[in-house]
Amino acid sequence: MYLSTSRAADVAVDAPAPRGPLRAVPGTVIALGLVSLVTDVSAEMVTAVLPLYLVAGLGMSPLAFGALDGLHQGATALLRLVGGRIADRTRRRKLVAGAGYALSAACKGALLFVATPWSVAAVLAADRAGKGLRTAPRDALISLSCPPRDQGRAFGVHRALDTAGALLGPLAAFGVLWVVVDGYDAVFTVSCCVALLGVALLALFVREAPAPAAPRPARAPVRTLLRIPALRRLCLTAAVLGLFTVGDAFLYLLLQRRLDLPAAYFPLLPVGTAAVFLAAAVPAGRFADRLGRSRVFLAGHVPLIGACLLLLLPVPAGPPLLVGVLVLLGLFYAATDGVLMAAAGAVLPAELRTTGLAVLQTAQALARFAGSVLFGAAWTLWGPGPALGVGAGGLLLSVAAAGVIAVWRGRGARVPS
Repeated sequence: MYLSTSRAADVAVDAPAPRGPLRAVPGTVIALGLVSLVTDVSAEMVTAVLPLYLVAGLGMSPLAFGALDGLHQGATALLRLVGGRIADRTRRRKLVAGAGYALSAACKGALLFVATPWSVAAVLAADRAGKGLRTAPRDALISLSCPPRDQGRAFGVHRALDTAGALLGPLAAFGVLWVVVDGYDAVFTVSCCVALLGVALLALFVREAPAPAAPRPARAPVRTLLRIPALRRLCLTAAVLGLFTVGDAFLYLLLQRRLDLPAAYFPLLPVGTAAVFLAAAVPAGRFADRLGRSRVFLAGHVPLIGACLLLLLPVPAGPPLLVGVLVLLGLFYAATDGVLMAAAGAVLPAELRTTGLAVLQTAQALARFAGSVLFGAAWTLWGPGPALGVGAGGLLLSVAAAGVIAVWRGRGARVPS
């Protein structure tokens, strides 16, 4: 559990460059960002209403919801590797990503025809499988479209556009529910239409450059990739931290209870997180390029610990608590999501870029799956407060241990991390 890479791969500051957040960001990144924006509007419309709908509306227990939230995280694991392998073997990353986007769009429509918690869970698992299929090829398209020194900036721009969709989705869900009482079917219908628009944008505007001559991918790509020390360290660190990462759905449920927030306003909670993520994603990517991506990724978990502490401490219920939790959660995502992919992209060979990103994403997804199930079980057995305390404490110890090991390795090798 440690992060340490060479300065050339991790910091990439060897050449001066003009200033500006969109400097040298290729059109592929912008186009994929717009696809993600539209797709996230669709996805977050559904995600914003599900926690309260399942727990309060359908009576799902915290343990069952933890299993469902874990399934939401872990259903992508296998198909991330499958999608990455197919994309690298065929060098048709756009086609594989498009299949994932299309599967997710179909699942939004399928939500209109299911009515029990576990049939909803099955559809969500298929939806997350579509996300797993598309994520690594999409991130590989971003990574391969720009030089190593600009990886953080490119992922920051993409995540900012993606997060704009995450901000608009809950607002759209809130608007639909405001007009249509208990209008969950209306939310799912609008979500499906928006998802289909995302598929069309990908087909029409994303261009995949012809693959240059490169060695054929290895017959055992995962084994080959895990021989890369930097990737092994990233996988181990992301997995350990992911195990103690409390899902934002749980934090929103706890915040709603503390504030006694009316159910109609619950979908607006992710909007605050998304607004902070949107504002901080590009600066976080630029800081990561300059200061070290692994450092920023590790430090990015500190705001999540702060959000947990705010919910644990006897802070008066009111606007300061609401703003504090949402701001800290947004900063956590801004400093970790795209930054982790940028750190990996700089150390992976081009012919195995998609598979390498999929290996890292799979390690993180499986850890978060286990973490969600364990948190749900702890909530059921001990109550929300002790469960949140254990999660925050475990994350704090993991971040501290990773930081100490990284410093120790850096001093031993005389190479900054």
